[in-house]
Amino acid sequence: MKTALITGITGQDGSYLAELLLSKGYKVVGMARRTSTVKYDRVEHLLDEIIVEQGDLHDQGSLLALLEEYKPDEVYNLAAQSFVPASWSQAVLTAEVTALGVTRLLEAIRLFDRSIRFYQASSSEMFGKVMEVPQKESTPFYPRSPYGVAKVYGHWITINYRESYDIFASSGILFNHESPRRGLEFVTRKITDGVARIKLGMQKELRLGNLDARRDWGFAGDYVEAMWLMLQQEKPENYVIGTGETYAVREFCEHAFGFVDLDYNDYVVQDPRFYRPAEVDLLISDPSKAREELGWERKVSFKGLVEMMVQADLERLQK
Repeated sequence: MKTALITGITGQDGSYLAELLLSKGYKVVGMARRTSTVKYDRVEHLLDEIIVEQGDLHDQGSLLALLEEYKPDEVYNLAAQSFVPASWSQAVLTAEVTALGVTRLLEAIRLFDRSIRFYQASSSEMFGKVMEVPQKESTPFYPRSPYGVAKVYGHWITINYRESYDIFASSGILFNHESPRRGLEFVTRKITDGVARIKLGMQKELRLGNLDARRDWGFAGDYVEAMWLMLQQEKPENYVIGTGETYAVREFCEHAFGFVDLDYNDYVVQDPRFYRPAEVDLLISDPSKAREELGWERKVSFKGLVEMMVQADLERLQK
């Protein structure tokens, strides 16, 4: 039985990855930060099957202790300050966790056992002001937020430890991936929750920022399979994971409201408060390397994703 350690197991991706690894017979250990109010909503249904331990990417000692106690075969680093707008107001915290936290974890692996296979959650936000369309593994980075900058550091320190210490360290450059488990602060979930509330008569309008920003959106449940596949290869690599399609926030709204027979123009209000200081206008992936080398394909379409999320929010609110 293989053992996997997942940092950020209580997040969207962590919960789907835990489900996948359990289905493959893994012993799954999750790391979660200690807080006064512990939130295990996304993994509550798995608590009898997984082990959740306290640890923190700020604290290298806690990382070493987890490696020594559980001796994982694979480590998936999904923990981060991952809400892009918050990275401007909490830029130093974002750097400490999303950038330096990767170094602390890699250093713990170097000190304890270099045979551990390591996955780093890189991000399409690293491309930012895109240098080419579509974006692939060799596309230069031009991050447009403190979050994107921190992710670039985490990405390159992963490559550096791979090349310096012969650690099996792979980076997945994941484009936007959503699900009913996405946090309510993220625009996709804000839209689907808003649609459900408007349909049920619980609110009258939905305030959003830039409706013309374009993203490559996929289903998080599909993307965690790519993470696992990366660590099953003969050698570590970087892979872009996405759908190869791009849609505007406006189109997401159109599909979400249309699913419940409403017109988004009647309810969506553009609010300057929700614009970013530096916008990322267009993200679209070229996932051909992942398709060819990993055999990975997305299963859920854009339309299917939007409808899944709206349906889930309707059911949650009706309860």
